[in-house]
Amino acid sequence: MSEASPRKTTRASRARETSASVAAADFKARCLELMDKVSETGVEYTITKHGRPVARLVPCMPVKKKPFFGSMKGTVLKYDHPFDPVPGKWDVNR
Repeated sequence: MSEASPRKTTRASRARETSASVAAADFKARCLELMDKVSETGVEYTITKHGRPVARLVPCMPVKKKPFFGSMKGTVLKYDHPFDPVPGKWDVNR
């Protein structure tokens, strides 16, 4: 018996395997229902036109908001002597 070689899977083929397929006309009729189901269960849908995938309906992950206070920490440079003159000649001084 010959051993079958492992199939290479692409991102598109993995999406087809893990998500349910819905025709565009059916999606148009049941759009709000499908969006509620995605929100509640996390299931993914692939919307197709004439059998070809054209869009995916996937759950939206909430973005973790950074707190306002302390959000600039580490972004400002530290100067030991901020009011000392900068060495070198400048066009402004001529």
